[in-house]
Formats: sequence, C-alpha cells, structure tokens
Amino acid sequence: MNKNALLDRLSKIELLVSDVDGVFTDGSLYIGQNGEEFKRFNVLDGAGIALLKAVGLPMAIISGRKSGVTLHRMKELGLDEHLYQGNLAKLEPYQKIKADFDLDDTEILYIGDDLVDIPLIRRAGVGVAVDNAPQIVKDSADYITKVPGGQGAVREVIELLLNAQNKFIIAVDKLTKRTYKDC
Repeated sequence: MNKNALLDRLSKIELLVSDVDGVFTDGSLYIGQNGEEFKRFNVLDGAGIALLKAVGLPMAIISGRKSGVTLHRMKELGLDEHLYQGNLAKLEPYQKIKADFDLDDTEILYIGDDLVDIPLIRRAGVGVAVDNAPQIVKDSADYITKVPGGQGAVREVIELLLNAQNKFIIAVDKLTKRTYKDC
C-alpha cells in the first residue's frame, strides 16, 4: 500500500486492537520449576499506550493464550476492560469489541504476528504485522513494523497513527504537561 493510502486509512482509525504474544512480547514464554509463567514486555509499548490515552484513543486486546501475566500487565496499562484471552478464533471477540465501540472495520487498526491474526489483519481498516511475523502474515498486512514484536512494535504503530492524525505532539504535551512554548 502506498504511503498516501495508508495515511488516509490511518486518519479514520478510532480504535487499536492487538494480539499480545509476539506483539507486546517477543513470543517467548519462560516457565519456572513451579509452573510460574514469565513474559518480557517492553516499556516503550507501555509509554505508547499512555500517549494513546492522552488523546482519548482506546485499545482492546485479543490473545490466543490465557495468561495471568498478560492480565497483570494489561491491568497495569489500564487495558483489562477490553481484554479477551484464550481466543484462537479471534473473530468472535473482535465482533464484540466492534459492537461495544459502535465502530466499523474501517475505524479499527489491528496488530498481529501469526497465522491466527490473518483474518483480523485483513478485515481491519489498517492491518499491521510485526517485523518478525511469518511472511504469509506480512503479505496480509497494510503495514509491517520496522522493529520486531517485544521490541517496541506497539509504540511504533501508535506513533505512526498519532502522527497520521496530527495528535502526536498533543499527546506528548498532555502526557508531560508541557506546552509548545516550553520547547
């Protein structure tokens, strides 16, 4: 997709929806002796979520795996209200999210990394694949991140979106409580 077409689609986005494992994380799972699960999240993504919230753009999460660690992190980020876990068939929670926000597909951006994400990447107004996604997933996407999942890919997409909507500086200003004259 050419840059102008992408910017036009991004200007219509009202909601981000994302996978977790492989997008917010690098897809690795660390399991301790007692079965305790660990995941590595990137703080850049968390700061990106804060930027989204600063300008009132919501985000929802659909994860194929059910994980207490994911729930904990999404609570920290304030994304637990629209968190759906244990959904390999992601279309059903996607439809619920779409109805909850009263949006159509053209107003939704979806970020994914694997085969189960392809239907939503293709359906959303803007479909995004992370850099380390399999080629078939990348081939379905409108945009491929420059960095892999777990390395700030969510932040990259948020900045892309906010810049396309001329909201990035406003978000930074609100988040940091600074004004243009402070620059």
